[in-house]
Amino acid sequence: MPKKDATEKVSLWERLDRAPAPRTSLTPQRIAAVAVELADGEGFAAVTMRRIAAELGVAPMAAYRHVDGKDELWALMVDQVSAELEPPEPTEGWRATLRAYALRTRETMLRHPWLAQLPAPLFALTPNRMAGAERQLASLDGLGLDVDTMMAAFRTVGAYVHGATQSEVSLAQYMREQGWETGDDTRRGLAPQMVYLMETGRYPAYRRYVRGAARKDDAAWQFETGLDCVLDGVAGLVERAGA
Repeated sequence: MPKKDATEKVSLWERLDRAPAPRTSLTPQRIAAVAVELADGEGFAAVTMRRIAAELGVAPMAAYRHVDGKDELWALMVDQVSAELEPPEPTEGWRATLRAYALRTRETMLRHPWLAQLPAPLFALTPNRMAGAERQLASLDGLGLDVDTMMAAFRTVGAYVHGATQSEVSLAQYMREQGWETGDDTRRGLAPQMVYLMETGRYPAYRRYVRGAARKDDAAWQFETGLDCVLDGVAGLVERAGA
């Protein structure tokens, strides 16, 4: 049997599963809770181990004994808020399940906008994120899709949800930075560029949208309509697999 590389790390989650009951109130979960609170209230830049230690009333090295650097801290934060993804009501069928998780993911990202700033939140492997992924994949299992297509469908829905919500979060942040409170404020602020571009005559379809759209500021409607477009595509895959 090959010797285990001395530099190979034991997974954070394995360490937590094997760890004995803590002798103090300082735990990785408590560190994560403080980190999430700081990020929610002051932004992601406020989250440092020194600041977390100060909030907990301990020395920074005490916190480092539980969390080995920023990657583990991010993973703990993601896992903590991922517990909020579980839909409040039971769902039946793949479409209702994927839709419920999509809506909950948007709600969670809007509550915790720092999620959109993490380097790679889509790839954070945590117990709560895996539990949500398992439930969604299980809803697609047994429908005739091969496992690669099943995963591609699941990831496509997730990519839409994260991309659309990240754009929503970024727009809200930009509006705050500009001092704009409403959609009308934003349109007035961007009017010089938009008016010039529309008057060039190069963008007739977009001009029609600008003049005729009734839901420019209805972010929830825009999100759910786009989500249904994606789910309709998955429905086509399921239908062809069962044909």
